[in-house]
Formats: sequence, C-alpha cells, structure tokens
Amino acid sequence: MEISPNLSDKAKIDLVLVDKALAGDQKSYAELLDRYKDAIYFMLLKMVNNKSDAEDLTIEAFGKAFKNIHQYTPNFAFSTWLFKIATNNCIDFIRKKKANLISIDQTSEDMEGPISSPTAHLQSSNLDPEEQLIKEQSIKLIQDVVETLKPRYRKLIELRYFREFSYEEIAEELSLPIGTVKAQLFRARELLFNILKNSPHQ
Repeated sequence: MEISPNLSDKAKIDLVLVDKALAGDQKSYAELLDRYKDAIYFMLLKMVNNKSDAEDLTIEAFGKAFKNIHQYTPNFAFSTWLFKIATNNCIDFIRKKKANLISIDQTSEDMEGPISSPTAHLQSSNLDPEEQLIKEQSIKLIQDVVETLKPRYRKLIELRYFREFSYEEIAEELSLPIGTVKAQLFRARELLFNILKNSPHQ
C-alpha cells in the first residue's frame, strides 16, 4: 500500500504492519493487537459498563478486523478503521440487547444470539484464491491462541466466534444444556481474553 503523507507517524507504522500482515507475517498481527487491545477494551468498557461484555466485544472487534483486513484501504488510519469496527459492533450489540429487553416475545436465547457483523457488507462469498489466502492468514493469530486452550474451551470458541453458532446450536452440537454452554463459554472467553491481553508482541 502507498503511504499517504497525511498520515501520522503512528498511522504510517500501522500501515507498514498491515502490509506485512497481508504478506503473511503473523508477528505483525500480534503487534497490531498489542498496540490497540487496551484502547479498544477501555473504549468498549465505557460504552457497555460491563467488563464481561467489553472483553467479549474486544475479541469480536479484532476477529472481524483481522478477517477483513484485506478490505482496509490507506485512505484513513488503520486505527480509525479498527475503532469504527469496534464501535459499530458495540452499538449493534447495545441496540439488540435493548430491543430484546423490551420485547415480551423474545426468549433468553434471542437476547444472547449471534451478533450481526457491521462489516458483513465487506465480506464476499466470491473471494479469489489470493484474497481467500489472505483472509485465512489474517485469522491465524487468534486461531493459534485458541489452540492453547483446553479442548472443551477450544471447541466452544470455535463454534461461537469462528462458525457463529447460537447458544442453542452449540448446545445441540455438543449435547449439553444451554446453561452449561453459557457457563463454559464465559470461562473460555475469559481465558482467551486474558491470553490476548497479556500476550506481548514478538
């Protein structure tokens, strides 16, 4: 990508990291995560005023950004793009939660169902081979972290965040009560967030 002279020094460094990430350098993904994970988390915490939700939304924000990083253009700073993804996803989460709270016909499962992606319009089902390869490389960082979890937690994270299963679908897939799924997923999410939060870039 061509570096715009209007970008700040920090934004220019980000752009170099994005270029390296697109070329398959996993360390660049780790560094981008390390540069913004705390800022994203605390911004989301102010929006939802709930640590658990903020942790969940932070993981989702980076997951969506990395999955769609091939769609980023240097017309504006990477941080602007990342924060927009995180903010839009959080707003969508808040709106859905409020809508479900006031609807007497909604079940608990509906309230905690999959969060729609604010970047869905950026995703294409007709990616060419090169774009598909970039997309696969871009989520490898989080997948590698997930691999460090215990098998039962790893499966839950995979179903919830990579395959976007609802709690009900996960319960059916694993033959577990929904309450057990929610409790174990909460723990899995907590472990994953702590690993991401404490992992230094290398």
